[in-house]
Amino acid sequence: MENKSHAFLAGLFVILLGLAAMAALTWFGGKKEITRDYLVVTRQNVSGLNPQGQVRYRGIRVGKVGDIALDPADVRNILITIQVRSDVPVTRGTIAKLGYQGITGLAHILLEETGKDPAPLVDEGDGPPRIAMTQSLIEELGDSGAQTLRQAREFLANASALLNDSNRQKIAGLLAHAETTSSQLKPTLDNLNATLVQVKTLLNDDNLRKFSATAAEAGPLLAETRGLVGKLASAAEKLDGAIGDQSASGAAALMPRLNELSADLAGTSRQLNRVLKMIEESPQSLVFGAPAPPPGPGEAGFKPPAPR
Repeated sequence: MENKSHAFLAGLFVILLGLAAMAALTWFGGKKEITRDYLVVTRQNVSGLNPQGQVRYRGIRVGKVGDIALDPADVRNILITIQVRSDVPVTRGTIAKLGYQGITGLAHILLEETGKDPAPLVDEGDGPPRIAMTQSLIEELGDSGAQTLRQAREFLANASALLNDSNRQKIAGLLAHAETTSSQLKPTLDNLNATLVQVKTLLNDDNLRKFSATAAEAGPLLAETRGLVGKLASAAEKLDGAIGDQSASGAAALMPRLNELSADLAGTSRQLNRVLKMIEESPQSLVFGAPAPPPGPGEAGFKPPAPR
């Protein structure tokens, strides 16, 4: 009777132990999720990516990496089998990238939506649907850095070729010539400054007021002088007609005196014309006087004309 009780207790213990093991497996195994397989195709380096690695959709963990192998049809391609939850909206516009976690160097798959084609990505009867992998940020930075280094190397090579011995000597000559030219320009600039000071003194407020007043007075004078010249020309024409008349009016007897009067009128007319021309070309001469004539041969400041 005692043996039967021991056997019963042992059987009961085995049953309870089995139930406890099944409960533990259920507890630690968690809920079984339905997944779908996809193939990520890439020609990039996938170092750091291992089977059982994470698959994230816009940062959310949605699956894991199943297998990594070479494409038997094209060995340049790497086929990465991923298992993604069936409720994840993978479309034809979905792309994959490699992401790296912290400083450990472990890689994972990042699925991102471009929005180019919202149609769901489904099986086409020739294996799992394929998702193209694009460059990650680190790879883009690496490519940009390599291109920048190549451009910097080309720039340094061109700069070295440009600054050879011959060109350096030419640049040094240009700098020396520029220094000589700048030193020669200093007296000219000093003279120019002195001239500007004189012009500023000449064109002070008092002289400008005098010049304005003289110009205002010269206007009516010029108009009257023009009228006088016209009258003198008319009188000269009439005198010329009277002198040529051979009638008995006695005009021919007055020819010598009329010729003398005509000569005087012509000289006066020429002088008036010179005065008008001088006033028109240099109105300031009414205030400051007629400009000095240029020095002649033997006088101070005379410069012979340049040969043609």
